[in-house]
Amino acid sequence: MKTFSATPADIDKKWILIDAEGVVLGRLASIVAMRLRGKHKASFTPHMDMGDNVIIINAEKIQMTGKKREEHFYWHTGHPGGIKSRTKQQILDGAHPERVVMQAVKRMLPGNRLARQQMTNLRIYAGDQHPHEAQAPEVLDVKSMNKKNTRS
Repeated sequence: MKTFSATPADIDKKWILIDAEGVVLGRLASIVAMRLRGKHKASFTPHMDMGDNVIIINAEKIQMTGKKREEHFYWHTGHPGGIKSRTKQQILDGAHPERVVMQAVKRMLPGNRLARQQMTNLRIYAGDQHPHEAQAPEVLDVKSMNKKNTRS
């Protein structure tokens, strides 16, 4: 029996809708990263973009355990002494709270060209409105998968 290797004709992409309200950030990010890579499919091929298109709504209502809201995200401007940081709470309170979820998912994917391509299949919205109704996304209930996925 030969090992199956998917070709572009074999790939079937679906649209998944996830409500992030009350869901723990790390648990959500790991589930989304698995869906983006396509590891939930029996025909998974590591060098192909097999994952689904994922829509996350209510990103501003994400939960974190412990003192993770006080942890910093760091970046460098490229200039001498240009290290900058913001806490996750500051980002969630700011204009783009979806960036916390985006960064968590990005860091759970491998750091290569394929992962950057797979990140284009992720759409995150701070509120509960999204413009992808025409794709008829199926709802994935992350809250009911495991009781540890939610915090009140």
